Amino acid sequence: MTGAGRGIGKRLAIGFAGQGARVGLLARSKAELDLCHLEIEHAGGNALRIRTDVADFEQVAAAVERMRVQFGAAVQVLICAAAVQGPIGPFAETAPRSWNEVIHTNLIGVMNACRAVLPSMIERRHGKIIVLTGGSGSQARPNFAAYAATKTAVVSFVESVAEEVRDHNIQINCMAPGSSYTHMTDQVLAAGEKAGWREIEEAQQVRLTGGVTAEKQIELALFLASEQSNHISGRLLHVGDDWKKLREGSVKPELYTLRRVQRN
Repeated sequence: MTGAGRGIGKRLAIGFAGQGARVGLLARSKAELDLCHLEIEHAGGNALRIRTDVADFEQVAAAVERMRVQFGAAVQVLICAAAVQGPIGPFAETAPRSWNEVIHTNLIGVMNACRAVLPSMIERRHGKIIVLTGGSGSQARPNFAAYAATKTAVVSFVESVAEEVRDHNIQINCMAPGSSYTHMTDQVLAAGEKAGWREIEEAQQVRLTGGVTAEKQIELALFLASEQSNHISGRLLHVGDDWKKLREGSVKPELYTLRRVQRN
């Protein structure tokens, strides 16, 4: 689990551990990793924390190997949740240097994590990969151009790699977890007018209500990590979609693509 130190990544890590999974926690912040690890252990779960920068392939590969040795098995499910929001404001006013971290974390980080686990998944002919994206993965998000571009890029990356590994019995999908209260919410509010009034209104509402519940996000992620989703790969599922019909086989997975025209 990349990005396991905070936000939705932490939510999912705790949720999977609560279902009995042995979870490898990857993030850059030692303090945040320690806290997540402590919460999982106090709840009776099993987790291994590894300080890792997903932008560095060697660090990611070393973390994957350490999990293999510690748990006695290769990674069965990879969840890519590490992301940064990057510059907020009109694109023409942003500093080119500020795009680098966004691209290296949100896009290259996903590529590094997938590259680190796929060889063993291909060898075993089994594996699940879930990549978190957002609403900007399928629609415009003015004043957040760098973030939106990387999230759209990872969806296209997932669609493409899914076709490459389909015959190896590996499923890779994107999950849009919906708006939840995280540190990114506070960043939007702190940006003020640069974020735009729509973003401010949504962030204020999310801060007030908490946004999408952890239970809904965990439920969708568990489904994508289960054998019940073996017929689904290269798709973009939003937590607000009626995705349970996929489990029942009453709708076709082909509806859930980056280029879809509406939710189902």
